[in-house]
Amino acid sequence: MTLRPAWLLALLLLVSGLGVLAGVLTGSTGWADLRDDRMALILWEIRLPRSLGAWCTGALLGLAGAISQGLFRNPLADPYLLGSASGAGLAVALALAFTGVSAQNASLLQHVGLTGLAALGTLAGVSLTVLLARGVEQSLRLLLAGVVVGVVLNALTDLISLWNPDILRAMQAFLLGNTGLLGWSSVAVMASVGAVALLAGLAASPVLDALTLGEASARSLGMPLSALRGLLIAAFALATGAAVAQAGIVAFVGLVAPHLVRALCPQRHGWLLVLSALAGGALLLAADVIARLVIRPQELPAGLVTALLGGLYLLVLMHRRGLLQR
Repeated sequence: MTLRPAWLLALLLLVSGLGVLAGVLTGSTGWADLRDDRMALILWEIRLPRSLGAWCTGALLGLAGAISQGLFRNPLADPYLLGSASGAGLAVALALAFTGVSAQNASLLQHVGLTGLAALGTLAGVSLTVLLARGVEQSLRLLLAGVVVGVVLNALTDLISLWNPDILRAMQAFLLGNTGLLGWSSVAVMASVGAVALLAGLAASPVLDALTLGEASARSLGMPLSALRGLLIAAFALATGAAVAQAGIVAFVGLVAPHLVRALCPQRHGWLLVLSALAGGALLLAADVIARLVIRPQELPAGLVTALLGGLYLLVLMHRRGLLQR
């Protein structure tokens, strides 16, 4: 089934709106009682910013995934390709290991800003990848450098966890993705970063269209590939950094959202970036609502739900394309 871009845009906006409504009305203890005066405070201060924050996180990851897949001409590329998630995880592990996880130090970390440390770790991971690749001119070299940086930084994070096992429980929420602590400040940060990243991506989207024909063909069109590639890397690193810093490592959204958009509405990258952002927001918002309902009054990590649903989607995709057949 192929949809027109405007129809898919309207459909995703409708799904997102319904998802926000479901997120506001759904809690770990059940559906909201709108007749309770105290419920208004809960809806406005907790559930609404959480739902909007989950949507913004998914939108950032969907946008970053669409950029990375176009930039590397690889449908399996995801936002964590250049060491961003590994850098964020190492920064969080270092912060927890050296400050401890006691109540006093936890309040200190909250004051200093664990999200800020995760953002710095994300930027450090991407910067190290670009430095190792000696710039952004060669996509293959950049891709390999990202794999190397990710493996090394993940190994360092594991070493820190072995050295200080007390941080494992605190690290778990970050590594599995957690939308439960998103507030209005998170929504403001991610919305601002998302607008900047989307504008940068749209400005450089012609180079993504040109790269579908091959790097040599793109160069023959006279485009400043190095400058535009650098702009695209900065855009998806910024988007990924903001999402990871606020909600932890949410799996599969950045990979699956562009796939769904291409399947429903194959378009040039200008439309693809916008629609992938909307699809990513809708996917994570749906996962957040499911995470609250499955085992309530407890909650599953939203990243665990996206990993399960994303894995099932890829299995179905592989089966339909005959990749699982002998």
